Amino acid sequence: LSLIDKPNTGSIKIENKLVNYNDSVNNDILRANKIGIIYQQDSLLPDFTALENIYFASLAAGNNKQLSLNKAFILLKKVGLRNRSEHYPSQLSGGEKQRISIARALINDPQIILADEPTGSLDDLNAKKVFKLIINLSKKQKATTITATHNIELLSYFDICYKIEKGKLIEYK
Repeated sequence: LSLIDKPNTGSIKIENKLVNYNDSVNNDILRANKIGIIYQQDSLLPDFTALENIYFASLAAGNNKQLSLNKAFILLKKVGLRNRSEHYPSQLSGGEKQRISIARALINDPQIILADEPTGSLDDLNAKKVFKLIINLSKKQKATTITATHNIELLSYFDICYKIEKGKLIEYK
């Protein structure tokens, strides 16, 4: 779904256009502009500040620096880390790094948000706060959000839920 790995079978269309897995340059552009990925591990660049880790994703999508910075500051505030903007990943807690990763994934107003345990390293209060942010921005942007989580308390935020049981995908009610 992230256009990183080629599927064994089937195909993927984005905006009614078939994804060509042999066109890595175009897929990189699609990923930067259309897909926000929240990894289970933060995947932050260690030599750059929290602010830089966020706004670089906007620059990669072709936005100018000032717009990128403005959007990054807004997202830092929304995830409650405005005061940590100049800190490096090694100076942040696991939960803070995860919130920076979430802000980075959301900066380009993606149409698709892929989240792998996005709140796994957060305490309950921040998990709910950040998850509400993801869902609210997703709805505002009319984005599709696909999340893998073990946190059953978060399931009420989704329109449709599935679970994997004995190797099969089953709707969770």
